[in-house]
Amino acid sequence: MGIPVTVLFIQVILSGCLALLYVGSLHRSARKALFFAVPGRLWRRPFTGLLRKSINMDADKSGIEHLNGQVNLELFAGREIDGIPVVRGDLWVRGGKRLCDIFTSMALILFTLPLLVTVALLIRLTSRGPVFYSQTRVGRHGRHFRILKFRSMTVDAERDGAKWAGTNDARVTWIGRIIRKTRIDEIPQAINILKGDMSFVGPRPERPEFTAILNEQIPHYEERHRVKPGLTGWAQINYEYGASVEDARMKLRYDLYYIKNHSLILDLFIVVRTISVAILGTGSR
Repeated sequence: MGIPVTVLFIQVILSGCLALLYVGSLHRSARKALFFAVPGRLWRRPFTGLLRKSINMDADKSGIEHLNGQVNLELFAGREIDGIPVVRGDLWVRGGKRLCDIFTSMALILFTLPLLVTVALLIRLTSRGPVFYSQTRVGRHGRHFRILKFRSMTVDAERDGAKWAGTNDARVTWIGRIIRKTRIDEIPQAINILKGDMSFVGPRPERPEFTAILNEQIPHYEERHRVKPGLTGWAQINYEYGASVEDARMKLRYDLYYIKNHSLILDLFIVVRTISVAILGTGSR
């Protein structure tokens, strides 16, 4: 059994255990759904029909949200979303999350250092331009910060202005395709986590140019800025890379579910699931 297969097997077992722990931590009204939309669509599909029979789909919004792992934006048109005004999590949870962020980001840098050096050399030797790429993103409470990534595109990639990456985007270098597919290009953001601009888990930070458009076209989009952005997130393990307003609308459903229900257990589950996403290379462009 190869190392990737072994790692995937282990993460499936861990995912199941963490899912049970998370269900146990839910409020009783939500727990009666007996569902956690986690180990992915392959696990979700066989149980969906049975679970729907156990929930009053009109009366139990909490159960519906946990069933789908997302917030239904259409139910809250023109009004506040339940649970968002007061973000869940006491001082102990927030403090624990920050400690976990520091420890995890330092461990990530330490254990991947040989890989990072190799990637840096490959970028330097195979394309013109700097190894790292710094870009402005929108963080908690709308504050701007500079995100750090390995450069995966040509240096003149945005000479015509900002735009989302497309499928088989010609601007992406050959080494860039590899590091984007495996999410290696995101590892330098561990520095942003140590600085406190980001968390290890949270909604992915968006660019100001796109945020301005999405705030106008998607109700409640600004709510995702109530927490720190993350290196990985609930939307990232449940939805593919987004390159349109409609994709952003769909990912917002997952982001708001995370904001309403975030906990250390849920964070740990997302981290474990991210491993399989990186190994399988799903959702990248």
